[in-house]
Amino acid sequence: MNAPVLKRDEKAARILEILERLYPSPPIPLDHVDAFTLLVAVVLSAQTTDKKVNEVTPALFAAAPTPEAMAALSEAEILAYIRQVGLSPQKAKALKGLATKIATEHGGQVPRTFEELEALPGVGHKTASVVMIQAFGHPAFPVDTHIHRLAWRWGLSDGSSVERTEADLKRLFDRSKWDKLHLQIIYFGREHCPALRHDLSACPICSWAAPAKVRAAEAKGGATKGMSKGGRPGGKKREASR
Repeated sequence: MNAPVLKRDEKAARILEILERLYPSPPIPLDHVDAFTLLVAVVLSAQTTDKKVNEVTPALFAAAPTPEAMAALSEAEILAYIRQVGLSPQKAKALKGLATKIATEHGGQVPRTFEELEALPGVGHKTASVVMIQAFGHPAFPVDTHIHRLAWRWGLSDGSSVERTEADLKRLFDRSKWDKLHLQIIYFGREHCPALRHDLSACPICSWAAPAKVRAAEAKGGATKGMSKGGRPGGKKREASR
């Protein structure tokens, strides 16, 4: 006999129990010492692994630990520190620009609102969300393409857009859980739920949570087949996922 179909809120509660058991205290994967270094690390993490970011930031932060110090560097000097990460020329330009804007328009302090953060070069809604919740403790739910994919796989969102996924997850989970939960989902995706060649039947969550349409789509050969990649939080800047 087939297992009963769970409602989304019932499924979310069960998923949360599993994630809490697997990752009771998930660490922030990007090394940083304050809001500015966290912001820089998150910008660098687009299309780059956290491991690689953590390899390049010690030297960068030693040379430029503050917005003023980074603004004083040329794009070429910043690029020399971050050349190993993906999209390094664009990121060097963004870091120079955001550091200059923080130094000149915000008194050297990373702004504490979504509007001001998203006005910085290279900063979109996902990056702003990470800084708001991890640096300032403001309720936010950062959703990158990995979290977007898992929410679709688990039937927590229909996959129509990242904005829709963010709204669905915020509705399903209490805001007191958002900070830890987005990290728990990231770690789960890395260890149990890869984008490609994923065996749904062996996954601690997909094995029971994946809807029929997801199983059918993945059986045809694609983790995101049938899931829209369109849309992104904020709608202002395209942010690649880590």
